[in-house]
Amino acid sequence: MPDPKPFQFSEHDVHVKSRDTVFQGFFRVDKLMLSHATFAGGESQVFSRELFIRGDATCVLPYDPKREEVVLLEQFRPGAMGRSQSPWLLELVAGMNEEGESAEDVAHREAEEEAGLSFSALEPVCNYLVSPGGTTEMVHLFCGCVSTDGAGGLFGLEAEHEDIRAHVFSVDDALAMMAAGHINNAAAIISLQWLQLNRSRLQREWRERG
Repeated sequence: MPDPKPFQFSEHDVHVKSRDTVFQGFFRVDKLMLSHATFAGGESQVFSRELFIRGDATCVLPYDPKREEVVLLEQFRPGAMGRSQSPWLLELVAGMNEEGESAEDVAHREAEEEAGLSFSALEPVCNYLVSPGGTTEMVHLFCGCVSTDGAGGLFGLEAEHEDIRAHVFSVDDALAMMAAGHINNAAAIISLQWLQLNRSRLQREWRERG
């Protein structure tokens, strides 16, 4: 007998018995008591899960198809402390999606705020759940066409405690840093690997835009 196809269940097969906010600060944490349908049939026991409530985010890899360069942002991330690496990471242009904003709106806003850049084109890479076992966040990932002429420098909003240095790298150097493990956050890895696969096409399509 063939195995059942995936996605036989939906959100209707999850039964939330209770939901309480147990922490509200810069972020929010909810505690859920729930049960769900099982593959073997029937219902699981009721169990608890803590859920990090975080809105969707948008991340963009700025790419210049003429100069064959990308812009990556260096900034401090507390979640990277306590490891054998610097907690200053090389990342993408990124920001949280505010109510009423499209992901494209966020991409353009954050490019100006965090790197002084303007995108002449945006291409979706993918949408992905960051860590669905514990957080609600989904990232909307793009590659954006820019000119890197004069790019780089210090950026960020002081009111949001941002301290950002924008770096310009050749695509080959960025890919080498990723391969060596010096770029090790998901959004940057996914977008750089996507650029590897789509680089020739973007050069053809974006050459007159940058």
